Amino acid sequence: MPSALPVAIVMGLALAAAAPLMAAPAAAAPVAAARPAAPFATVGDTVISSADYQRALAVAMRKKYYHAKPPEAEYAQFQREVGDDVVNRVLLLKEARRRGIEPDRERLAATISGYDAQYQGSANWQANREKMLAAVVPQLEGDSLLERLGKQVKATPEPDAATLRRYYDRHKDLFVEPEQVKLSVILLKVDPSSAQAVWNSAHEEAKRLHQRLRSGADFSELAKLHSSDRSAAQGGQMDYTHRGMLPEAVHGVVDALKPSELSEPVQLLEGVAILRLDGRRPASQRDFDQVKERAAALWRRDEAEARWSKLIGELRRAARIRIDESQYAPLPATPEKARAG
Repeated sequence: MPSALPVAIVMGLALAAAAPLMAAPAAAAPVAAARPAAPFATVGDTVISSADYQRALAVAMRKKYYHAKPPEAEYAQFQREVGDDVVNRVLLLKEARRRGIEPDRERLAATISGYDAQYQGSANWQANREKMLAAVVPQLEGDSLLERLGKQVKATPEPDAATLRRYYDRHKDLFVEPEQVKLSVILLKVDPSSAQAVWNSAHEEAKRLHQRLRSGADFSELAKLHSSDRSAAQGGQMDYTHRGMLPEAVHGVVDALKPSELSEPVQLLEGVAILRLDGRRPASQRDFDQVKERAAALWRRDEAEARWSKLIGELRRAARIRIDESQYAPLPATPEKARAG
């Protein structure tokens, strides 16, 4: 179940709501009244306007996709996720107030003082400060309420040994020591922005070195003479490293190597490399006693999120929620629906 809007999104929503005031002159010319748009949703007796939803959607899109256009296949689902977040925020704020939670007034005052300091040289801020704060402060108060509600709901006791053991047994995949490999490398360094001719030259040199190695040349000596990697002083030898820490281009190459076997020259971001597999340690399951602290931290994280999701589910089931789904793009047809159509 989605949670309430993250703090960064809500802050963006608040600033987006206030931004027109910063851009507008102090006395704007009157405009003709527009016909109000249909609301996006009603949650009990609370109306969420289409404008509020669109602002939340715009901020969420900037946060996730920056300035790129979201993939068409994801957009409809993303709209619905943001819509759920907006509805959840209304429900959670009502629950916070029902519990008698108050916003952190000192923190709010400090935030507003920060705005005053940041915009002290802005004539628009001076002229429109009260109007802007009227838009921003409710959002900041809501953020504070949700943060305090979250601390209440997500507070978890220390798990006992039996609980931790059950968690470990159900999530053993989280406590696996990844495969490790030990490599030696000769790296012919090339600046990523170099011309293709420079890269071609590095490939040709790597082929010559590779042939010498296959003919019996000492890897360590060639690494000391030719490699630009920091391991050159050790004859190209590197320490054991987790497979997932290797550059993506190296993964497939290393997987195909047997101990003591050389790779063909491979192009990396830093240049052209020749690799030798010196050893391989398979993945291994870590014992419970080795990972008790990590298991406790992961249990607390999962338990906190489960409690938060449970609260949201209960609030949604108890509420009268109506969403105008015509404001969403249609969901992509599933393969079954496409065949049926």
